[in-house]
Amino acid sequence: MNGRTVVIIGGGSGIGLEVARRSVAAGARVVLGGRTRARLEAAAAELGEAASWHVVDTTDTDSLAAFFAAVDRVDHLFTPAASYTVGPMRELGDEEARSPFESKFWGQYHAVRFALPKLGEDASIVLMSGAASVRPPAAAPAYVACNAAIEGLGRGLAVELAPVRVNVVSPGTIDGNLWSQRPAEVRRASFAQYSRDTLLGRVGREGEVADAVMFLFTATYMTGSALYPDGGYALR
Repeated sequence: MNGRTVVIIGGGSGIGLEVARRSVAAGARVVLGGRTRARLEAAAAELGEAASWHVVDTTDTDSLAAFFAAVDRVDHLFTPAASYTVGPMRELGDEEARSPFESKFWGQYHAVRFALPKLGEDASIVLMSGAASVRPPAAAPAYVACNAAIEGLGRGLAVELAPVRVNVVSPGTIDGNLWSQRPAEVRRASFAQYSRDTLLGRVGREGEVADAVMFLFTATYMTGSALYPDGGYALR
């Protein structure tokens, strides 16, 4: 990782920021992207001179084009940024049901497309999915389908972009930035359910997902694969 450029869209907080911390510690330069200027400024201040940032909205292709125009090169790309609504088919309207695809699937698809001119042959891409793709924890069919589609996208891109490596990280329930924004009673119930149903008996931590991402950055004989840092949830 020493001397490499790591681009993280969604790097101002959560798992993206944890990956940025590990990348800088390993000697890389990081370019952070996200929608919230204050978060990006705070993250870059923490990371120091090895970090730069640009505001970007993954649902806006013009914004993505401008973001990557300002990036000299991309050795590793990680794309966890997304904002969406989750729920049962019976309760969601069409716009809410489409939101995981619009933000999480198409956001990552377009991010990769605009990054292509900046990728070297030894570059790597890590997409963000979720373990709900293989074992849904609750009624949220559109969200489940979106995660499964992202894993399929990773395999398809691995074929098209080789020798650039493309892999997917698919976490289970993680105690971190995303869940901290949800009501406390919802968080407690979800964490209790997940802890009961997973082999390791607890929810995960953001750093544990970041470790999986760093592995995928540097696993030079792995492409088209998905890793599930989910505590064994899919095996129960």
